[in-house]
Order: sequence, then structure tokens, then C-alpha cells
Amino acid sequence: MIHPAVELDGIWKRFPGVVANAGAGLTVRPGTVHAVLGENGAGKTTLMNCLAGVYRPDEGHIRLDGQEIRFSAPSDALSAGIGMVHQEFRLVPTFTVAENVVLGAAPTFIDTSQIEQQVGVLADRFGFEAEPDRPVWQLSMGERQRVEILKALWRDARVLILDEPTAVLTPQEAVELGEVLRRMVEDGRSVIFISHKLDEVVSFCDEATVLRGGETVAASIPVADVDAAELARLMVGDTKVEGVPIAVAMPGDPALVIKNLSVRDARGLLAVDDVSLEVRSGEIVGIAGVAGNGQRALTDAVAGLESVESGTVTVMQADVTDAPPQQRFAAGLAYVPEDRLGVGLAPKLPVTENAVMREYRKLRRGPILNWASARSFMERIVKEFEVKIGKREAPLAGLSGGNLQRLLLGRELSGKPDVVVASQPTRGLDVAGVGAIQRLLVQQRDEGTGVLMVSEDLDELLALADRILVMNEGRVVGEFDAREATRIEIGEAMMGSAAGADT
Repeated sequence: MIHPAVELDGIWKRFPGVVANAGAGLTVRPGTVHAVLGENGAGKTTLMNCLAGVYRPDEGHIRLDGQEIRFSAPSDALSAGIGMVHQEFRLVPTFTVAENVVLGAAPTFIDTSQIEQQVGVLADRFGFEAEPDRPVWQLSMGERQRVEILKALWRDARVLILDEPTAVLTPQEAVELGEVLRRMVEDGRSVIFISHKLDEVVSFCDEATVLRGGETVAASIPVADVDAAELARLMVGDTKVEGVPIAVAMPGDPALVIKNLSVRDARGLLAVDDVSLEVRSGEIVGIAGVAGNGQRALTDAVAGLESVESGTVTVMQADVTDAPPQQRFAAGLAYVPEDRLGVGLAPKLPVTENAVMREYRKLRRGPILNWASARSFMERIVKEFEVKIGKREAPLAGLSGGNLQRLLLGRELSGKPDVVVASQPTRGLDVAGVGAIQRLLVQQRDEGTGVLMVSEDLDELLALADRILVMNEGRVVGEFDAREATRIEIGEAMMGSAAGADT
């Protein structure tokens, strides 16, 4: 009898005031790629953390190859053959690829050349392109992900959990990852694939399990029998997921102008190299590129969070190159950073304090915040942008990703900005959350706001943007009309092998 590689049965996990998993189940056959789907808050991450030893389930059973097992720590799960690659990589930037792969799983004293050779053999076996002697800080985000997968394979993980693995990849790299997954399952391993990109689920996966409200609502569906639309329907239930209507853009005068901008990162390296672009009122300009090619430094510099080495930034004809963030906001700029918790929002503060950060000076009496006005302002944002927040006094960190993003966008858009800079605005959100955020950005465009949108989701940029610029190694290497460009053309530019004809 062939037992399932993984079987989770009747898993319950409760936190104060929240039931994350309510009898959830999952069965993964050996040698398959199995998708775990669901909206934000559906219980996917909690269920996977129970499998990976991060949490202990309150009730239920975990079986590996038919044997029931209990984990006290992630190290127990790893020893049992379960590896998890998280969205946030856990690598030492100054170490080489090989050193990161064997870290914690090798003798105290190692033969560097021998380890590099062994890691190279492992990479070749599964079709990875890797340079074992290269420092991790020199790698792209896609290359770093390969190092994380190699770490799990070095420990001979028989079950590999991948959390949103294609979020940092170009279209070509995503296809290559799919090929690597095939080699892994041909080797007898099992892969659990968590993703909101349903087209990739259909392309890469053999079966899918859908969670909703902490429960399993569809188990081990053969992916060949369904399409992306059916998977989306299972994820949201009876909730209607509306599309994002895109009217023809009517661009006006330049709202944001960047000329010959150069920015150095914390290491002193040139992160943005002589970039020039403009965003006109009433248009969405998308920035495409593999993570780590200067997009974050560019948007942070526009927002006043990074120092400019040379060049200028103009918002509504006002030169804000050396202006502090507050002065840029007053000039008409709104900023939605990719780091929601930390740069965008303060996780330890309640909703009210986070909601009024931009308007604090207007809502105070002398040095003291007018709490009645602040709460009224917060309630207006919560209602207008449909933010589900629970207790007003609770720390913000308890909100789902979608509600955090709605609150952040609501705060930034409340001032009726002339320019919105949004970096990865829908990353990690479920189908309904993605649609809600996208509609808000399109609404801003249609009301005459200029939108600069950075996204690693190329399909999203093709759907929303009027023009797409591609960044590679800190420079703009191509410009495309989003209505005419193909994924292949833009993907090639992202890899630095081609550029658009419109620059």
C-alpha cells in the first residue's frame, strides 16, 4: 500500500479571538506538486506552519508516509524531511552560495572547495544554474530563491513547501522553476505550492486543495480538470469577484518628472543609474523588473526616504529633490511602499494612530492629538475603503495583508494626491484583495492622478498600466505600450537581453 507523503487530518489551531484552522485537512501524494489555495486569512499559512513545526496544532493528526508524528520545533520537521521556503529569504548576504546552503548542516570545519563542488553537483542534478563561490549579496532575488531551495535539498527534504515562490521571478524564471519542480517530483519528492497566481497553479501543479475560513472546502482536485476561473470561484465562495474595467487613458500634463536620477544604496553601490522618466496626470506608468534592480531605491528616492546623488525629482512642477517627505506630501505626492509593516505602517500602534500619520499636524491642538477628530478621520477611511479592523485599540499587526493594504492606501489617498507611487501594491493578496486594490489605483488614474506603479507581477502591469518601463541593473532599459507589448518581449528586457523600441 502506498501511503500519502503528507496527510493533515482535522487540524484545529486557535489564537486569542481567532480560529485559524477549523478541522482543516490536506493529503499530498508522493511525487506530485500540490497547490494550497485560499484567500488571505483562509488558514493556509497556519496550516503549513503546523506541518513545518512552527506551530503545534490544538487538535488533529499529522502523518508522514502513513506514520503519525508530532513536531516540537521546525528542526524536528526538517529532520523528518520537511523543508519550507518562506517569502522572506533567510540567508546571510556576506556568505557564499555554498556556505549558505550548508549552514547549520555541516561540520564546524569544512573544506570550502569540496563543499562548493558538492553544492554545484546538487544544483546540476535539479537543473539549477548556480555559482557556489558567489556571495549572496550579489545575487538577484530569483537566484536567492534557488539558494533557499538548495538548502532544503541539501538536507534531503522529501516534502518541500514553497510560499509564493514566483512573486520575485520573471516570466522566464517562473517557467524554469516549473521545470525544476518537475525534476524534484520525478526524484520522488513532493512539493506543496502556495500561490495566488492561478495560471501558474494550473501550469505547474497536479492537484489542489482549497481552504476557506479555516476549513478545507475542496480537497485534492485534479488540476487538469479545472481552470483558473473555477479555482478562483472555490477560493471566494459566493463572494462576487469583480473585474477591473480599464478605460482608455486621457493623459494630461506631466505630474511626476524624474531627470538623470542616480541613487546609491547602503553599501555605496549605484542602485539607480541615471534614470529619467515622467508620469502624466491621468495615466498609470508601470515599472517592471526582477526584484533588486533598483526599483525600491527609485521609489524611496522619489518619496524622500533615500538621498539622491544626482538628478532631480519634480512633483507638479515643484522641485522636491532635496525636500523632506512631509514637503513632498504637501506638493501632492502619496507613497505606498512595498514594506507595509515598518515603512508604511507601524505594527505595534493601533489603527487610529496609523490612519492619521499623514494628517497628524491638521488633527492636533497644539502638541496634543485631537482624539475625537482622529477617530472620526480613521472611521471615514475604514468605511470608505472597506477595511475590516476588529478592535480599534488592538495593534495593527493582527490585520490581514489585504486589510493592511486597504488601510495604507486609504490613508495615502485621503489627501487627494496628484501623484501616487505604489510599490508592489497587491503582493501576497488574495483574489478579492488584488481586485479591490487594483480598482482603487485605476480610479485614481481616471480621476486625473498620475500613478507610478512598481510590480513584479507582469500580468498585473499588462492589465493596468498604460505604459511599462523595464529596469535592469538600476537603469531603464525599455519602454513598452502595455496594449501592444507581449510578456516575452518585456521578460527579455527584464533579463537584460533586449530593450523596447519606444525608449
